[in-house]
Amino acid sequence: MDENVEARSSKGMLSIILLAYHSEDRLRAVADDLFPLLDSEGIPHEVVIIDDGSKDDTFGKAQQLEKEYEAVRAFRLSRNYTSHYAAFAGLSVAEGECVTLIPDDGQQPYQTLIESYRLWERGAKVIFPYRANRKEPWTVKLWSILFYWLLNMGSEMKVPRLGLDTWFIDRELVDIVNERISPIRTTTVSEILRLGFDPVFLPYERESRSGKSRWTWRKKMRLATDWFFSTSDVLIKAIIWGGFAALGLSLGVTGFYIALYVLGQEYGTVLHENPGWTSLFVLGNLSLGLLLLASAVNAQYLLRIYDEVKGRPGFILRKKKP
Repeated sequence: MDENVEARSSKGMLSIILLAYHSEDRLRAVADDLFPLLDSEGIPHEVVIIDDGSKDDTFGKAQQLEKEYEAVRAFRLSRNYTSHYAAFAGLSVAEGECVTLIPDDGQQPYQTLIESYRLWERGAKVIFPYRANRKEPWTVKLWSILFYWLLNMGSEMKVPRLGLDTWFIDRELVDIVNERISPIRTTTVSEILRLGFDPVFLPYERESRSGKSRWTWRKKMRLATDWFFSTSDVLIKAIIWGGFAALGLSLGVTGFYIALYVLGQEYGTVLHENPGWTSLFVLGNLSLGLLLLASAVNAQYLLRIYDEVKGRPGFILRKKKP
């Protein structure tokens, strides 16, 4: 192990994954604000800059900071994968005993890093800083509230009503994510939430955004669908119950029309005046019910395949304290 790696391995080191995308004008400001704060608090740290396939000089600026600060390490993805994949990439190279994730726009107050680190020192394994409010257009805020409400209704996870963007985790969870969680079609937030470890939720006031957002509607939809379908099986369960309901309804209606036919002309005039109608109706209802039931059965098998291909651990044993 070389001297630089050995220095980074000091006890209690915090790894900060800095997500950067078209950030050539932001990285210097992050360094100027963040490093003095961490130094004043006596927190050993490294900053892992992940350039998510920027087309500007983001990586060049990151390399410049790497030369100026021993604590900075710069990496570049081969293309723009979006932030939740960049977060997995950051976890794969972070070396600290605890790791956190921050954006490059300063919307998350850096004081939350200090508060989270102190909670970690007192034994917390997982801390989720979350926004107590959103200073955004009402349409964006409404969309966020509806999405996270649906997510909470359709999965075992419980997310604050305005959502989660970041986390602060112990090395134990970093190793679990790196070794046992597939990063495909999922997010670090949802996977870390699923791991348990008695998470602590830390509210903060989100700063106003300046300039045009790089978080496009297309990226938001991709993140929303990946997060929802990687954590919730509510739609598959809806198909299952819908199949049983349709079969029950079709059997009930079929029995009703058979009874009308058997009772004779007084109650089943239409059926007797149209020979063959009863048979077609009964067969049509039974076929529809059986098809939906078959879909429900197939959905059960798909649900199990869905759980398997995600490669999530069936259980996790927490490490004993030394």
